[in-house]
Amino acid sequence: MNRIFGSSAGKKPKPTLQDAISSTDTRIASIEVKIKKLDGELMRYKEQMSKMRNGPGKNAIQQRALRVLQQKKMYESQMNQLAQQTFNMESAALATENLRNTMATVDAMKTANKELRKQYGKVDINKIEVISPSFLEDLVEQANEIQESLARSYAVPDVIDEADLEAELDALQLEDDEEGGSYLTDLNKVPDFVDEPPMEQTQPVAKEAVKTTE
Repeated sequence: MNRIFGSSAGKKPKPTLQDAISSTDTRIASIEVKIKKLDGELMRYKEQMSKMRNGPGKNAIQQRALRVLQQKKMYESQMNQLAQQTFNMESAALATENLRNTMATVDAMKTANKELRKQYGKVDINKIEVISPSFLEDLVEQANEIQESLARSYAVPDVIDEADLEAELDALQLEDDEEGGSYLTDLNKVPDFVDEPPMEQTQPVAKEAVKTTE
């Protein structure tokens, strides 16, 4: 039986508000095309009547123009009604959308409120009052001590005696003297592979020019 008469499951879904708005806009566009066509006919009849003398011919054209004008007024009335319907449906759609957004906001706020109550229920106010400024200062002091302990150098003593440093410096200087001196202190010495030291070049003294008087 379902194959012959169909079933309720095969029914088309009801048109939505947006579908109705689109359909109405399409009808308005169709009526606008008809009105433009009638305007063209009216202009043609007007030109014809301007070139004709009074008589039966001109009266016939005038009657045609009146029927076209009457049809145009009817289309304009229909277009205004459809435009008002479209405005009403768009207003209803906007109100529905605003209501939907409001309900979503309310649901989100309810969920957030429940979550806040759940989280604050885990907080013990007595434990928070224990955290006094002195307690925080102790924590900071302990953290500083830990940082100093980690940054401490165990290879170098904290206090170095200056006398020990001077003695070690004198010992290094004696070792340099026994090895023949440092190469930095004997820069002017001629190397062994040079037979003769270089001659120092002296610039000749410029003689003063003798002025002769005639």
